[in-house]
Amino acid sequence: MRSEMDSMSDNQVWTLVEPPEGIKPIGCKWVFKKKTDMHGNIQTYKGRLVAKGYRQVHGIDYVETFSPVDMFKSIRILLHIAAFHDYEIWQMDVKTTFLNGKLEEDVYMTQPEGFVTPENAGKVCKLQISIYGLKQASRSWNLRFNDAIKEFGFMRNEDEPCVYKKFSGSIVSFLILYVDDILIIGNDIPTLQPVKAWLSSCFSIKDLGEAAYILGVKIYRDRSR
Repeated sequence: MRSEMDSMSDNQVWTLVEPPEGIKPIGCKWVFKKKTDMHGNIQTYKGRLVAKGYRQVHGIDYVETFSPVDMFKSIRILLHIAAFHDYEIWQMDVKTTFLNGKLEEDVYMTQPEGFVTPENAGKVCKLQISIYGLKQASRSWNLRFNDAIKEFGFMRNEDEPCVYKKFSGSIVSFLILYVDDILIIGNDIPTLQPVKAWLSSCFSIKDLGEAAYILGVKIYRDRSR
């Protein structure tokens, strides 16, 4: 919980303000889960602060909510291409994914349980950045990521909006986004490394090296065959 609150502070997710007249802030709650690796071993005990987005009112504190999600068949196709041409397949994980999306609406939330100080007891959180649970959280993150990766020169696939491509002569690079999982696929390591560096400069990202486990699927690779 402390780690989550530190992350909220580092990302300047909210400011504490006096509750505006006529505004009823949405609530929030703590959600706890265990994150495991491909063998089922526990990697992280995670405490996440989640907004009670079901209290939001359309047209007041949210408007658009749609966000594209990569189709799993697209991942399979690109893995097949990578295996056939012996491309590199790298994986990255975005930390606190939804804390990267900027809000366009005014959203007020109650303070998190266990972290209310006496001097701020009557205040509420005015959200600057989306958090988990908000109806527009996924959309805000997707728009932010799309802007960042396009700025680096990638083009969005028209038929699959979570797949990006970048070509330069014979050098080929693909990027797949599935919420907070990123696959980087390509045939030139010196070209792929700056992609990692760029994403790490834009977001808080964990480099997982060569892809081994994605969406419940284990990836085994024997490059000699």
